[in-house]
Amino acid sequence: MQQESTGGRPAVSAFLPEFPWDTLADAKAAAGRHPDGVVDLSIGTPVDPVAPVIQEALAAAAFSPGYPATAGTPELRESAVVALRRRFGITGVPESAVLPVIGTKGLIAWLPTLLGLGPTDLVAVPELAYPTYDVGARLARAQVVRADSLTQLGPQSPALVFLNSPSNPTGRVLGVDHLRKVVGWARERRVVVASDECYLGLGWDTEPLSVLHPDVCDGDHTGLLAIHSLSKSSSLAGYRAGLVCGDPGLVAELLAVRKHTGMIVPTPVQAAMVAALDDDDHEKLQRECYARRRAMLAPALRKAGFTIDDSEAGLYLWATRGEPSGDTVGWLASRGILVAPGEFYGPRGGQHVRVALTATDERIDTAVQRLTASATC
Repeated sequence: MQQESTGGRPAVSAFLPEFPWDTLADAKAAAGRHPDGVVDLSIGTPVDPVAPVIQEALAAAAFSPGYPATAGTPELRESAVVALRRRFGITGVPESAVLPVIGTKGLIAWLPTLLGLGPTDLVAVPELAYPTYDVGARLARAQVVRADSLTQLGPQSPALVFLNSPSNPTGRVLGVDHLRKVVGWARERRVVVASDECYLGLGWDTEPLSVLHPDVCDGDHTGLLAIHSLSKSSSLAGYRAGLVCGDPGLVAELLAVRKHTGMIVPTPVQAAMVAALDDDDHEKLQRECYARRRAMLAPALRKAGFTIDDSEAGLYLWATRGEPSGDTVGWLASRGILVAPGEFYGPRGGQHVRVALTATDERIDTAVQRLTASATC
């Protein structure tokens, strides 16, 4: 039965799927019964302390009684432009084409609506994808198609294409030729490309490129949006600190709508973002931390009978035992380890699980011990 809101109209939630992590309750309870506690590798939530330089910047800006700037402070926009160039080789971004956002998940969820899409529009998302791409299209009542290649779209011409490289959940990185082909195809059809690049700084076996990199777009950002987050690189998930940049016209449109709707990043958070973008030392330390955990966990999974596919970048290991993902979740839960089933991310994920690197060193070490014990049984 379709849920109704007041007035007899369908509730907005009726258009949305069940929240995936709510379905993990049984597995979480099973994992929690392990005598030494659960190792939760299901959600990619940071666990490491926020760098002191960022905390200090937040505290220094605490006395901010006035309304924040929706467009971001001049200092934030400048820091973002410089950091994008220094860290990722992204050039040619004017400060007016940078917009801070209240967490990139919120931007992604509302992007189709902010761009004015509706029931007659098509949104293309990766076949294995972060669920919020689909949710955003549903909120706008737009249609969704899952496709990893342009040939899969056939004659269809979407209004918006989401890219995600490095991918959540698989860790797959799209090469420069693939990205250039998508950009060229989209420009011919005046299609907006939104590239979710939240894991861009976490390349392990290859070096990911932004859709705004000159090798991809020849320095022309028309029709392109790049979405960046400080949640993972700076452990700022609790700060809800992200930004979108690219086509100045598209960013100006997003800014205009967000001004009217009050979608504003708080002033202290903007100050913290400046500190995070200006300081590369803490980012490098965080990257080294994830690399260390990856180096421990990947071999342990393989020794326990898993195959790891893709996973060349990002914060996750895309692993399979060649069985339904629900069975694998149960197998790991019986050993006190909680992971996310691949089916959360699309039908093609039905035999994989996503294993997050976002747990403390102690918990990662515990998972490794449990997997090693399983391998020797």
